[in-house]
Amino acid sequence: MYPKIDFLYLSESDTIEAGVLDAARCVDVCEETFSLLGKGDYLMGGANHNNHGMNIVFPKETKFPNMPVAGPDRRFAAMPGYLGGRFDVCGNKWYGSNHANAEKGLPRSILTMMLNDKDTGAPLALVSANLLSAARTGAVPAVAARHLANKNAKSISVIGCGPINKACVTAIMTQLGSIEKAVCFDLFLDKAKNLADWMSTEYRIEAVGVDDAEAGFRDVDVITVAASRLKPLHFKDEWIKEGATILISGPVHSDESFWTNARIVYDHTPLHEAYVEDAIASGNKDGYYSVVIGGPFYRLIDAGKLPTLKDSIGLGDVVNKEKPGRQSPADRVVFIACGMAVFDISWGYEIYANAKQGGIGTRLRLWDKPHLG
Repeated sequence: MYPKIDFLYLSESDTIEAGVLDAARCVDVCEETFSLLGKGDYLMGGANHNNHGMNIVFPKETKFPNMPVAGPDRRFAAMPGYLGGRFDVCGNKWYGSNHANAEKGLPRSILTMMLNDKDTGAPLALVSANLLSAARTGAVPAVAARHLANKNAKSISVIGCGPINKACVTAIMTQLGSIEKAVCFDLFLDKAKNLADWMSTEYRIEAVGVDDAEAGFRDVDVITVAASRLKPLHFKDEWIKEGATILISGPVHSDESFWTNARIVYDHTPLHEAYVEDAIASGNKDGYYSVVIGGPFYRLIDAGKLPTLKDSIGLGDVVNKEKPGRQSPADRVVFIACGMAVFDISWGYEIYANAKQGGIGTRLRLWDKPHLG
């Protein structure tokens, strides 16, 4: 097979044919990934092997006429990693993001995924990754719902009604068969109502759209948060019922008492340790905390009001039955997810394997023989 190298290109429609929208299967694959994380059979970027990724962020001003300048959610990011187990593959998710894309009829972020042979570095697949990334982003809190939510949960609240939280809902609902009511909150009421209408039709449950934050959070069994970074989202401790499960995939703020009285499960504690290392290295730790999802937790850890990350619980520990998750129906359990390349790699590899088996996609030639060989 060598020195000739071919690889598979999968367009978005190819990934759909290969099963990228199979939410229940994605949850299973992400649970498998959490188990590997808990065992340590993975690598991510940075010297600590736990960095979220590498970002290019643009300056507010530049003397170079073609250099981009800062704007809402404007950046490029590379998220490399290796995942072991049956996957045993390297990969990198690469994306550009710009809030202004909507004016051009484009998604905020445009993503691709590259899978590579771990030994030679040869490309295996180049994959359209917007749907792939959304599916795994939704499946991560769904794994948490599987392990942390009360099994008789009757109501769910969707905080932020954009495409990411719709993916979260799609995955979470595969795990919660007893849900009877949904509340959809968004700053834009039409978005909240549209998602509520979809949920009502899709799941045959009562669903309402609201633009009042208290109505979105109060007295709900399961809450999924994936709201915009552009405007801070606040909720009060008193709004949250006993026994609630809060699945956080976006920035959110609450009373100190809420965090200190909740049982907190992180997606992966070494990832959060890496965030804190980066915050210290930045020279502006408080400013760094203000822009990352885990910031409210890190501040309380620094103040000695929450356990250190080394003494905390990761979902991989729960999946592997090494540490307990929910301990009683009355626990208020918070799960925080910040995103990791290994989930893109595992779900991307699954889609790649499905495509190879089904003859889906386009074979591309890297070379017949390397010119510099």
